[in-house]
Amino acid sequence: MAQDLKAALVTSADVLDLIAKKTLDAEERARVIRESVQYWTDHVNPGFLQYRKSVSTDYTAVEWDDEGAVFRDINGKEFIDCLGGFGIYVVGHRHPKVLKAVRDQLDRQAIHSQELIDPLRTYLAHLVSQITPGDLQYAFFTNSGTESIEGCLKMAMLTTGRKHFVGMVGGFHGKSLGSLGGTSKAVFREPFLPLLHWSHVPFGDLDALAQFMKTCDFSGDRIAGVVIEPIQGEGGINVSPPGFLPGARELCDRYGAMLILDEVQSGMGRTGKFFCCEHDGITPDLMALGKGFGGGVMPIGACVGTPKTWARYIENPFLHTTTFGGNPVCCAAAIATIHVLLEEGLLDQAAEKGDYLLGRMNELAAQHPKVMLCGRGRGLMLGMEFQSDEIGYAVSKNLFARQILISGTYINSRVLRVEPPLVISREQIDTFLAALEDSMITAEREHNL
Repeated sequence: MAQDLKAALVTSADVLDLIAKKTLDAEERARVIRESVQYWTDHVNPGFLQYRKSVSTDYTAVEWDDEGAVFRDINGKEFIDCLGGFGIYVVGHRHPKVLKAVRDQLDRQAIHSQELIDPLRTYLAHLVSQITPGDLQYAFFTNSGTESIEGCLKMAMLTTGRKHFVGMVGGFHGKSLGSLGGTSKAVFREPFLPLLHWSHVPFGDLDALAQFMKTCDFSGDRIAGVVIEPIQGEGGINVSPPGFLPGARELCDRYGAMLILDEVQSGMGRTGKFFCCEHDGITPDLMALGKGFGGGVMPIGACVGTPKTWARYIENPFLHTTTFGGNPVCCAAAIATIHVLLEEGLLDQAAEKGDYLLGRMNELAAQHPKVMLCGRGRGLMLGMEFQSDEIGYAVSKNLFARQILISGTYINSRVLRVEPPLVISREQIDTFLAALEDSMITAEREHNL
């Protein structure tokens, strides 16, 4: 497509007009759907549309507005959001206090000068030190979870002088080149090999981790960091077994490695604690945050570390920098998100609602064993495992037809995640459960079970 600046001026003005409108008429809605599909095909990636077609009843659905635990497509059809943006919407869609903080900051300053001290970054770093366990003290703010992992890897390398990392089978840490090494599925990794020096051990197998670290120490190929999701998100909502995280903590101490916890999806109150590692009473050397950290309004993540992991970085603060990470608007959103989580008691709500949901999901699994194996998870980071990929897709498609948004996990297609906003109401939960039961019955009939 040839450069056409006059056309670009017209297009941009047209889209700004759409953004400014509170409502669209029928012709405008049809046009947005048509153009969105066309431009996605021509300029984004047509493969995604084929994926959506395979799991939904209307792959041309275009989302338009949202609030609380729901979003609406451009035609006004309302969906209960049980996907939660893969864990983004901890305080709900467009929480008023998060929006207010962002708007107030925009009225003052949007992007900092890059040279002077920007105060919101300092306030947010102080807040993070208040909500994280143990001696986690310092924070480097990023634009995403995978950037947070990249920061953790670099800090571990600086601290230990080593470059060998251990990840978990089934782990997912993002798709940038450093974090991709820890992501364990071949389909994501193979096109980009060789990556950073990574090895993988079975998730939850403390004996395997101990033997591997002992062998690496003996051979001199010593470990810089062990990277673990307390609950594997994309791996299928796999909860770390009792004793695994404390055991990993002890092994890292024994062999001089950094324990790096990926709390991008499991953090910010999702599991009923601010951070999932609190259930096991341990503190990592480094922690990666993202997704819900910006309250579902702004993109922001963090690499959080102890004084030990920051020592070399303090010596040379230019070893790791960012242009947009920690900008005032995103920091305002994160500060407001922390406040809302505490003020509204959303951690306790996540625990209580999660217990109810998980109990009901396992009741349905017992009633329909040919469809669903089990539900599992912690708080509102839950998953449902079905008997096959095909049945999981069928249930997902049936739920979408019943105006429930849900999705599978990247690495384990048999598992559908249930990660709604923590503000979801009991009435909305019951609506989801009724739709789930109906969808399971439909799947039984479709697959002659």
